[in-house]
Order: sequence, then structure tokens, then C-alpha cells
Amino acid sequence: MRNAECGSRNVLAQSESRPEIDSFRSQQSEFRNLIMLDQRFVLENVELVQQNCVDRGVKADVARFAELETQRRALQQEVEDLNRQANEVSKSIGKAKDDAEREARKDEGRQLREAKDAKQAEVDRVGVEADRILRGLPNLTHGATPRGDEAASKELRKGDTKPAKFNFKPVDHLALAEQHDLVDFEGGSRVSGNGFYYLKNEAVLLEFALQRYAVDLLMREGFTPMMTPDMARGEIIQGIGFIPRGPETQIYSVENHDLNLVATAEITLGGLYAGQVVDEAELPIKLAGVSHCFRTEAGAAGRASRGLYRVHQFTKVEMFAFTTPAQSEDMLNLFLELECEIFNGLKIPFRVLDIASGDLGGPAFRKFDLEAWMPGRGANGEYGEVTSTSNCTDYQARRLDIRYRTPGEKGTNFVHTLNGTAVACGRAMIAILENYQQADGSILIPEVLRPYVGKERIGAADDADTE
Repeated sequence: MRNAECGSRNVLAQSESRPEIDSFRSQQSEFRNLIMLDQRFVLENVELVQQNCVDRGVKADVARFAELETQRRALQQEVEDLNRQANEVSKSIGKAKDDAEREARKDEGRQLREAKDAKQAEVDRVGVEADRILRGLPNLTHGATPRGDEAASKELRKGDTKPAKFNFKPVDHLALAEQHDLVDFEGGSRVSGNGFYYLKNEAVLLEFALQRYAVDLLMREGFTPMMTPDMARGEIIQGIGFIPRGPETQIYSVENHDLNLVATAEITLGGLYAGQVVDEAELPIKLAGVSHCFRTEAGAAGRASRGLYRVHQFTKVEMFAFTTPAQSEDMLNLFLELECEIFNGLKIPFRVLDIASGDLGGPAFRKFDLEAWMPGRGANGEYGEVTSTSNCTDYQARRLDIRYRTPGEKGTNFVHTLNGTAVACGRAMIAILENYQQADGSILIPEVLRPYVGKERIGAADDADTE
């Protein structure tokens, strides 16, 4: 049974009244490749969209986009007028009275087509700049999301388990891993470079146990378990909202191929339905993907990033859902509820954060992070992120062209997509090792994982436990 704090009660604050966003979320709109926000909505709500960019710390000139789009539409009308005139002249050639008139009409037709081609070049030039701005716009932001940078993120609640009061000086997971021969960072560095590692002995069993624990729980909730590809094409990665190549990318790309190592199963699960139309009766579609995740972690440094916390490869169980617009907020609530259930089951102390607008990724309409207490992090223990879950509304679906049809209605609508971490094995392992360490140096296995691991403890056993 789910815990009362993060289970039966709704963890989402009520949305503030914002009719313009409600209208946006429900309206139908025309798909154009690589566009994530409806251009009609942007044109009709320039100030709102510009303020949303300010709230999210995104540099974008929405007024310039509106100006360019107005130009593009006017130029496109001129193209259509010239094309119509050229067609009319072409049809009239056969009605010419003599050769001179026929040649004159042919010449007029050539001039009109040349003028049309020149005008089309203007349309394309203006369109490139307009689309560049539009592609860079982030999703809209939930009315209840805190506005501001990372520091403005709001703690909503804590989990059922409180941080342990040790009767000894706890050590970090690096010391515990070395003591029990659980992780070989040196070997990983020699073979693959810094940020890679070998799991050994009971760490391997814990890795498998965490995956099975999460997948079993999600299957009980109606998720379809999947093992996903480790590579994806660039267009799928872009469609989800990642930058596949360039100096700012977190993605490893394969030289001379349009293939990239995935940073999360969100990419491959979301891409599974790209270009597809599903029946409304099929929604929601809930998937649980198990995958390796590869990240360059460009710019990551510092003591808090040591060990297993920030690495180039790890395994993760990811939740992903396709829903109707009416279902997506409840689905976000379910994802967060399941994350809480997983870590309450592990008896790991944690807190839930409502992530501020300035710390949201581009696709997220609203995002919650779950941070676990890590006694070995920092001088006296700190919280560290272990899961996140986001409602991306139709932002990703527009770019990937994923739609649903409703019986009895004309046309189709974009689905909403949601993603959430069930368990990122490396960071969950940090929390387990550090919270379950004992005075004799041994480490207890969380009770819910013991059937999978086949033992209760790593290392020596005596009666010296945490208080």
C-alpha cells in the first residue's frame, strides 16, 4: 500500500487560473517539423511567451519572431499570387492570335516564375530565422511552479524515513566501496577513462536488485517493461529535446553515423511512437524502460560529483507515458507517487522538490525532483538528486509528431508525454551504502532488496547498528 504522505494524497498543488495556458493545452495545432510550441499561440500571446522565457532564464526575442512570421506570411501570399498569375499566363499561351503574342506571353510567364522564385527565396530566408527563434522557445510553465532560479525550488515534503543518528562517524560511499571491494574506479579509468568504473561483488547484486525491485513495482501498476536500444538517431534525440551534437551537448555521438548513445531511456521510449497516430482508447500508454545511460557530463566537477554520483555511464529504470491532455497532470502525480513509494520501500530518507522555472529543462511544463539523504556527501551529509519526473505536455509530441484520434471527431490531437526516474542505480546505491552502513563497517541490505540479493548484509556482522 502506498504511503499516506506521497501516495494517497495528491502531491500536486492546484494549478493557478491561467485561461491562456488551459486554452493552449487543449487546442489543436498544425505540426511543422522541429517546432515545439504552436506558432499561432505564440503570435497571439507574445508578451506571455516572452515573460515565460524570462522566468525560465532563456534568451529569446519573441517579438522578433512575431515580426518575422508576419513578414513570412505576407511574402508567402505574394508567392502564391505570382504563381497564380504565372499559371493564368501559361494557360493563355494556346489562345494567342499569332507567334509574336505567343512569345510575349511565354516571356511574361518566365518573368513571373523568376519573380516567384526570388520571392520564395525571401520566404525561406525569413523562415529560417523565424524557425530558429521558435525552436529555441521552452515549454510553457505550470502556474504553481515557483518562479526563479534553482534556489527558488520549493520543498513539498519529506519521506517516511528520517536521517539516521549514527553512533560513529559515517564515511562516504567511496570508502565503503573500497573497503568491501564493490567498485573499481581505477580499472574503469584505465580502460575507458575518468568517469567509468567496474561494479564488483555485492554491488552487482545490488544493481540487479534495484532494477528488479523497480520493474516489479511498475508492472503491478500496469507499466509495460521494456529493454531499450542504447543508440538513437539524431532526429529522435532532438525531438525529445536534447542537443545531439555541438560544444554544449551531453550526448556521445558516433563518428560518421547519425547515431548517438542515449542519455536516458526517455529518448528511445518517446521516439517509439514518433510519426504515429494512436486511438484515444489506447491512452494512457505506460512504459518502464531499462537502459544504460551515457552522458558527457561536460562542466561537472567538485567533491559532490565524486564517485558514482556523476559518471559517464549508468543504468536506469525510466517511466514514460503517453496521455491525453486531460490525463497528464494525474499521470505526473502518479509518477511522483511511485518514486516516493520506491524510496520509502527502501527506507531511504528523502525530500520532494517542486523545481523552479529557471531550473527546468526546455521540454518540462512542471518538474519534481526527489533528493535522497546521503550521509557521506559534504561535510555533514547532504541531499542529492536521485529521481526527477516531468510533464512535457505536447512539447515533445509536436516535434516527434505523435498524435491520437478521438472517435467521432475530425482530425487528430497531439498526445502529452511524461517521463520519470524509477531508479538510477548508481545514485540509489550511494544512498543505500551510506545510509545502511554500520559501526563495524558492514552494510545492511534494505529489506525489500534481500529476496533479490540473497543476503542481509555486506561484510562482517555484529550488534553495532545505527540508533
